[in-house]
Amino acid sequence: MSRNWKQEYRTQKARNEHKDRMERQRARRELDKKARDNGGDDNNNGVADAREGKDVSHNKMLSKGGTNKDGFTIASRSKNRSRNGQKPKKTRTT
Repeated sequence: MSRNWKQEYRTQKARNEHKDRMERQRARRELDKKARDNGGDDNNNGVADAREGKDVSHNKMLSKGGTNKDGFTIASRSKNRSRNGQKPKKTRTT
């Protein structure tokens, strides 16, 4: 059975995925620009070395109404995707 591309596009627009994808791209580009300015791209592939193989973790999930203004950080893929919408826990230092 072939895919119904028109239906997929309508569904994507209804869920407002485009806006969230653009927010994610802006966050990645901002982190990469900071790293390039500070010499943090040794292999010159355009991706910050600190972000290689990692996700940009938003403090408030975009699907829950968050934006880049709420803050974001770099986190491992497994940590970012397993937190299931919970805020990152603050670590204690004793």
